[in-house]
Amino acid sequence: MKFVVQRVSKASVTVENKLVGEIGKGFLVLLGVGKEDTKEIADKLVKKLLGLRIFEDENGKTNLSLLDVSGELLLVSQFTLYADCKKGNRPSFINAGAPDLANELYEYIITKCKETIPVVESGSFGAEMKVELVNDGPFTVILDSVEIC
Repeated sequence: MKFVVQRVSKASVTVENKLVGEIGKGFLVLLGVGKEDTKEIADKLVKKLLGLRIFEDENGKTNLSLLDVSGELLLVSQFTLYADCKKGNRPSFINAGAPDLANELYEYIITKCKETIPVVESGSFGAEMKVELVNDGPFTVILDSVEIC
């Protein structure tokens, strides 16, 4: 499982010109599910995500979490995080989770985040989406279950 976490001042996602998710200050997370991923792995990454201290405190140090700053969360599924570009110029996605597994874990992660974070928005699984954001910093962190679990 891979999370690309971007600290944002605002972010939104649209599908077919319809706004489906929008947040203010918080995290935009591009979320990829691999074929070996499980709910246990999702739990570990969600715990790490919600504990990330990448907001500045009163001294300018990145010391505050999403909860500490009353931040919001926008989760967007993105299987292309599992692109394998080793051979040729056309990426392979054989390591991405099958759509049924990926959607189940995506929905599970949304539910788990809503248990802690008051504002959790999401994209539409499998849809062609347009994502807009203002990356604050810029500050981007990659959480990869291979490294964390």
